[in-house]
Amino acid sequence: MRAEPLRLALAAALALWLAMPLIPLAIWSFAHGWRFPALLPGELTLDAWTYALSPASGVLESLGVTIFIGLAVTLLAALVGVPAGRALGLHQFRGRGLVLMLLLAPVILPGIAVALGLHGVFLRLGLTGTVTGVILAHLIPVLPYMTLVMAAVFAGFDTGAEEQARALGARPAQVLWHVTLPAILPGLMTGALFAFLVSWSQYLLTLSIGGGRVQTLPLVLFTFATSGRNDVTGAVAMIYILPGLLILALTTRRLTGRSPVLGPGIGPGTDR
Repeated sequence: MRAEPLRLALAAALALWLAMPLIPLAIWSFAHGWRFPALLPGELTLDAWTYALSPASGVLESLGVTIFIGLAVTLLAALVGVPAGRALGLHQFRGRGLVLMLLLAPVILPGIAVALGLHGVFLRLGLTGTVTGVILAHLIPVLPYMTLVMAAVFAGFDTGAEEQARALGARPAQVLWHVTLPAILPGLMTGALFAFLVSWSQYLLTLSIGGGRVQTLPLVLFTFATSGRNDVTGAVAMIYILPGLLILALTTRRLTGRSPVLGPGIGPGTDR
């Protein structure tokens, strides 16, 4: 009981520490001129938000493009990462270490080297300047996260539940839907969260492969930031972080449930 106030205080301190970089951006989004050494802006206005949400700024259009690309990348990463993670988590085979090393290569290598290499390949394939090319490019840094998360999930997976379902006459699709997916769902949602956020934050790959034709929110944000429009930059930055915070909140709530095969989750109804 005594530790509970300490936990709450530490959680509040951590939340405040993480939110500190966002506080100036939030103030800038409502500021009408904020110059040093003033602690707060002398005048507040909604002009930056009005412009950011207007069709003329292109922010909402780029927001839609960014969400579409993030969701498409997450879906494709799940389709590839789940079976790959199952193979890595459940089986020991020759060359497993090499596969893991190749998976980690896009994360370890410098981002600019990956972007330049992909640009040369995608240019020959006619994928540069297209949304499809950007989606495929985003899969390069996203797949390692999804696959390794799912490998960790399947490392503790009890295949006996699947065998019992098949012994009772369940078809493969029924086993997948009613046994496997409910068991791996918390891990799958974690991998999907990583996949979406990694795709959501990509700037260099989008600029290199998209060639400026595919305008995602990071590109628009960088454009306003380098043009000296601090007020609009603050408003766009707030819009930029909202979907990620929403997905994180929804996923965190879902992950507090129980897993029938992997064991109970840590939640309000879990005995500890």
